[in-house]
Amino acid sequence: MSVAEIDIKALEAEALLTDKPEALIVTYWKRLRRHKLATFSLIMLGAVILLMIAGPIIMSRQTYYNISKNEETLYARDTQDLANRNAAPSADHWLGTDELGRDVLFRLLVAGRLSLFIAFTVVFVRETVGIFIGALSGYFGGWVDSFIQRAVEFIIILPLLPLLLTLSSLLRGVQINFLPPEWSQAVVIIIILSLFGWTGAARLSRGMALSLRNQEFTEASKALGMSDLQIIARHMVPNTLPPVIVNATLGLGGVILLESALSFLGFGIQQPVATWGNMLQDVQKDMFTAPWKALYPGFMIFITSLCFNYIGDGLRDALDPRLKL
Repeated sequence: MSVAEIDIKALEAEALLTDKPEALIVTYWKRLRRHKLATFSLIMLGAVILLMIAGPIIMSRQTYYNISKNEETLYARDTQDLANRNAAPSADHWLGTDELGRDVLFRLLVAGRLSLFIAFTVVFVRETVGIFIGALSGYFGGWVDSFIQRAVEFIIILPLLPLLLTLSSLLRGVQINFLPPEWSQAVVIIIILSLFGWTGAARLSRGMALSLRNQEFTEASKALGMSDLQIIARHMVPNTLPPVIVNATLGLGGVILLESALSFLGFGIQQPVATWGNMLQDVQKDMFTAPWKALYPGFMIFITSLCFNYIGDGLRDALDPRLKL
């Protein structure tokens, strides 16, 4: 072997010894990028969210030329204009106007803000609660596990939609003093949807805690004097995150559909606050005169739910410990 070959081998060995291990988040990202539909859905969802944030700001004002008074004025896109109601798509109103003459594209973007805010908040609350309840159930076992699992089974067998309609009807008039009316309605919907949605995360977390509570690191933590709550917070909960994150991503589309169903049936967010669900409700009386208006909120519900489902599929593959790059 020549001196040059020996030097090359030495450099390669040194590189292997000095290279830092790849960060786990980088590994997950590389795996996610291999899922083409998930990557495309992530880009599409980011574009939709960016459009919802920036679009209403850009479109908030428009110059209007009043021919009779020969003057220009500014009016908000969300202002009623009964003379221009149910107008077809045009250069001024790309998606037309609604039954009160308001710009449909503007309201569609504003409605998306509230619908996605409700979806993300509901999923965050219910997955967080479910993780801790499930970890407690799996770690302690015994009567604690039995009590929690009977409660989970009771909630699962309840007829969800009739129960949500009843609670929404009872709590519709609730007003939180320090919040505007539209946000009070949103908080009520978030509480109702979170109240019955934590069971899936709890069962996933319980399964992981059952498999981890007798592992060596758990016994070592007890020997070091850590309390049960410290072990749950520092070891059980972090190890349950991968399946719960996938479950949360897949659940986002379901929350959007539930909120839209409640608003469509008149038990969710009320007008004049716009959500995709109550925009669909408004279209019912204009289906024969302006049927195209039903396509816009329906398409947004469809595309966002589809994106969340594909992202969830990609994350499930990326977070699978058995998958190798």
